Amino acid sequence: MILKKIIGIVLIGVIFCNITVKAVEKPKELYAQSAVLMDADSGRILFEKNGNEKRAMASTTKIMTCILALELGDLESEVEVSENASKQPKVHLGVEKGETFRLRDLLYSLMLESHNDSAVIIAEKISGNVKNFAKLMNKKAKEIGCTNTYFITPNGLDAKDDKGKHSTTAADLAKIMSYCITKSPKKEEFLEITGKKSYQFTNVNKTKTYICHNHNAFLEMMEGALSGKTGFTGEAGYCYVGALRKNDRIFVVSLLGCGWPNNKTYKWADTKQLMKYGIDTFKYKEIEPEVHFETMRVKNSIPGQRVRVIVKGKRKNSERILMSEEEEILVKTRLKKEWVAPIKKGEKAGKISYYLNDDQICEYELITANKVEKLTWEWCIEQMIKKYLEF
Repeated sequence: MILKKIIGIVLIGVIFCNITVKAVEKPKELYAQSAVLMDADSGRILFEKNGNEKRAMASTTKIMTCILALELGDLESEVEVSENASKQPKVHLGVEKGETFRLRDLLYSLMLESHNDSAVIIAEKISGNVKNFAKLMNKKAKEIGCTNTYFITPNGLDAKDDKGKHSTTAADLAKIMSYCITKSPKKEEFLEITGKKSYQFTNVNKTKTYICHNHNAFLEMMEGALSGKTGFTGEAGYCYVGALRKNDRIFVVSLLGCGWPNNKTYKWADTKQLMKYGIDTFKYKEIEPEVHFETMRVKNSIPGQRVRVIVKGKRKNSERILMSEEEEILVKTRLKKEWVAPIKKGEKAGKISYYLNDDQICEYELITANKVEKLTWEWCIEQMIKKYLEF
């Protein structure tokens, strides 16, 4: 346990306790203009470089298109190709107007080969048209907690309208990926699709056969690689968002503007460096909520009676937080400054809060563990009578 029981007489309102250890060297000389390493479970940013700067995101957009289709669509349903979808630029599946496909098959086309026409077909199937689908994308982004993301297209092609450019930040992109693999009700399906090495399917009429190969080379680069999506446009440069599981830890890396031709490999170098940093640096530490305080004096109480304060409720497990050895946890305890009898068992006594890098990670209510009776004339007389009878 990194937090031992705190014992001390509390006569003032606030106690602080710091836990610190040695420093750890952080990543440097990244190629990406914006980069984030995130703890997927908590959403906490573990490292960032310009993490909140808005940039074009290219085909990393398609992770949002995919998760919306999984959550809102019937994967066994058929979808017909529109003229708009058939005219999408490369990279594309090469569909023709009027062809029909299963929605499930198009998701593999979307995520493995990054086909732009498949993205439009999916968007039109879910929402009727691309514009309405973009509204769903932006609504979902807000629900996930993205504050600097604006979607216009389902495929990530560079675009702008009167509200802004199709863009995100490395921080927001990491949040979306974290949602897809840890919180979405369709996370298992998302992982199954994005982790597939190759996939073969036909159109509904079985007149054409298609084979898709996964272009996420990171899946073969590090043990525990789970998922990811590449992207490139002239404005965005090479982009990437990927996830890796190591024991009980899940890390997400997002990169924007990670080189332009001929530097396709920059994104893999940055991803590996950040993932290795996460694996080597961040471990789960436990926060033990069973904090006890020495009994405290109470005004106007029966002699010898004191009040004891405990954490409210019984907890089987400690809180866990992913942190590095250089980080510190601040324990902030707020207690009543003055205790006056009578006091009932279970009364509110204050709060104990735990902070990491100024962010509150958990908080517990403190209550009284015992009652304290008020000193009265009746009690005094009763004690005098008892003493007299003893003689």
